Amino acid sequence: MAEIINLVNLRAESLKKKVFGPWKKRFGFFFPHETKLLDIPDKALLYLSQPGEESASAYYELIMGVLDLGPAIKFSYLDKHDQLVVMEIHLFLSDLFRFEMMRRLGWIDPTVCSMNSLIELVKQFDKYKNILREQPPQLSQAHPDYSAYQNLHERDREGFIRRLLPGALDIFQRKIVQ
Repeated sequence: MAEIINLVNLRAESLKKKVFGPWKKRFGFFFPHETKLLDIPDKALLYLSQPGEESASAYYELIMGVLDLGPAIKFSYLDKHDQLVVMEIHLFLSDLFRFEMMRRLGWIDPTVCSMNSLIELVKQFDKYKNILREQPPQLSQAHPDYSAYQNLHERDREGFIRRLLPGALDIFQRKIVQ
């Protein structure tokens, strides 16, 4: 008897292997198709929150897999338009990963994008970029500098949070190593 193949599940499984296969090798962790920022293990989150070429390569693996642009090692062979798209999405995702790290420290409230799958964030990048621009991260009331943050003009608040990133990376790394 012929086996009925569910094409939706087959496509989802194929996409998962293409997108998260390199991450399974890199991080030693199985990432389901619907993986969200909240699902990323702390060690992988720390790795992806670090600036530099290594984390960029990991982002390119994800982004190029979702956009069906080939493996990350082929990035330099993409046409300029595709390279710019990948880099723009990379910058957006790295912000989200860093904000998630700060959320886990209790420094900021969850972002509007934290409940969406990584695949959806890449596929609908323009939509979520605009949502995040309209609803930027907010410093948690529990943060010791909250009163200074509250006294800032709304335009300056996101910059205030970004200036906290180096300290957040240091503290999060020490927390993970313990």
